[in-house]
Order: sequence, then C-alpha cells, then structure tokens
Amino acid sequence: MTKREAAKPDLPALLELYKHLNADPIPDNNERITAIWEEILADKNHRILLIEVEGKAIATCVLIIVPNLTRGARPYAIIENVVTRPEARRKGYGKAVLDYAKEIAAAHNCYKIMLMTGRKDEATLRFYENAGYNRTDKTAFIQWLL
Repeated sequence: MTKREAAKPDLPALLELYKHLNADPIPDNNERITAIWEEILADKNHRILLIEVEGKAIATCVLIIVPNLTRGARPYAIIENVVTRPEARRKGYGKAVLDYAKEIAAAHNCYKIMLMTGRKDEATLRFYENAGYNRTDKTAFIQWLL
C-alpha cells in the first residue's frame, strides 16, 4: 500500500474512483474538468490524497487546510469526498487515507479536522467514529445552492 498526494496524471484514476462516491454522474474528462484539476493542483491548501495498491488507486479523500484567525491563528482542516473502491472496502484502505489526512493536518498545526457525510447508514457512521471522528461535538447545516 502506498499513500501519496495526487498528481497531474492521476485525474483519470480519480474520476474512476469518484464513480463509487454517490449517484451523481461524474463528468467526462474534458477541458473544463482539466482546468478545475489544474486549479486544485495549484492550490497549496487543497490536497487530494490517494491510497494505491499495486499502482491502482483504491481510496481517496480531499483535504483542505483553512487558514484561520481564531484558536491562536491555527488552521483547521476539512475532509470531503471520501471513497474506497467497493471491492476494497473493509480492508483498512479508507481508514488509511483518513489517517494520512490526519498526518498532514497535524503537520500543518491544524487544531481540528471536520468531516461531514451525507450517508445515514450506521455502518458508515461507525466507520468514521472508528477513524477518530465524533458526531456529538458539532451540528452541521448545509444550504444547497442550485
């Protein structure tokens, strides 16, 4: 197992992984997607993390480091788009990518990591709890912009 940050050539593998994230269709790899990908790669606070096995992307998450003026001016981190290939679930790869995100957040002196999920099934919620997250400290609200 290899853990690393995604690089420019990883876009097709990442889009393939995202097919297992939710029911929303993943856009084709076109000029717009390529431009967004390059913008992400250029942002020093935006990281896409990968777990690979034998050169194949197995799990991923997005880690955003947010500069902050409170809490001693320590940044905080946000995790999004956590996904593991279905055939590789329950083998520790999802936890490995979250642990990798935690290492990076700690190295940047973040005082917390926030993670939200749209999933309601207890197995997924227990997965996040077993990875060190809790669902009691904060209440999340979302306003969808259409």
